[in-house]
Amino acid sequence: MGEEEIRSILAVGFIAANVDGNTSDVERDAIRRLAAQLSVAGIDVAGASQDILLGRTDLDGALRGLAGDEARRYAYALAVGVCNADGAANASEQAFLADLAARLGLDAGRSGEQAAQAAAVVAAGVAPSTGVSAAAPTPAPGSGTPQSSLGEAELDRLILDAAILNGALELLPESLSTLAIIPLQMRLVYRIGQSYGYELDQGHIKDFIATLGVGLTSQYLEQIGRRLLGGMLGAVGGSLLGGLGRQAASSGMSFASTYALGQVARRYYASGRTFSTAMLRDSFQQLLGEARGMQGALLPRIREQASSLDMGRISDLIRGR
Repeated sequence: MGEEEIRSILAVGFIAANVDGNTSDVERDAIRRLAAQLSVAGIDVAGASQDILLGRTDLDGALRGLAGDEARRYAYALAVGVCNADGAANASEQAFLADLAARLGLDAGRSGEQAAQAAAVVAAGVAPSTGVSAAAPTPAPGSGTPQSSLGEAELDRLILDAAILNGALELLPESLSTLAIIPLQMRLVYRIGQSYGYELDQGHIKDFIATLGVGLTSQYLEQIGRRLLGGMLGAVGGSLLGGLGRQAASSGMSFASTYALGQVARRYYASGRTFSTAMLRDSFQQLLGEARGMQGALLPRIREQASSLDMGRISDLIRGR
């Protein structure tokens, strides 16, 4: 792949994020960060990224830059992920993906199966409940604060296991495996809140995660971007850049964000949901740094977990089986 194809793939990803008309500043920032990564690797995308962000590049213009089969597959995989990142693709996103596959000349059956599998992974996420706080939290003896039905050690294990699992998903060759990270993070928050007596619905969990400054769509865009970056750099620059790309693709960001998210959720629900937005965000950033420091020591466990995963097992884990 050449630089023109890489710029075109980036354009398709951003256009996919805007299909439902809800592209946010957070998503734009994710595009900018991916562009910056490519620029550091020696690929000039500054002008192209501005065209994307300012809407000067449309889908027809982006697709004209995709000459090779590999680039077309990358572009479609990125679009599928983006359309499903904040929930299973809606009708307009499904129509966009079908049209995109046709324009790219991809096999209709295979591309449709890929899109359906992505939607199924996302749909297998947290089951909605009837309310945010249907069950009253149980106060800890003498403290007036909720007490988890899980012990401290069990909560630690729950959060660490979830972080290791999501770190492992970034190491898998299947790009769709990355889609499972967000539903698994949501399920982690659900289980922690439930242990403190809160029955949380998807809306509350999404709001909680967004309050921490973690955009669901932008997080996926960064995850799939790191994965694509590894493949694209290998194609552009040979073994040296390929090695750098693979290192970026397995950088452990999903491990760190999942660990920090779980620990902040634990503190938040243990406090009876009394933390301010500033306190939540400060705690998340502090714990994110702590988790990044842990990731290296836990890499053998992350790799071992990755060796035992496939898409069927991932779907079962999302459903809590």
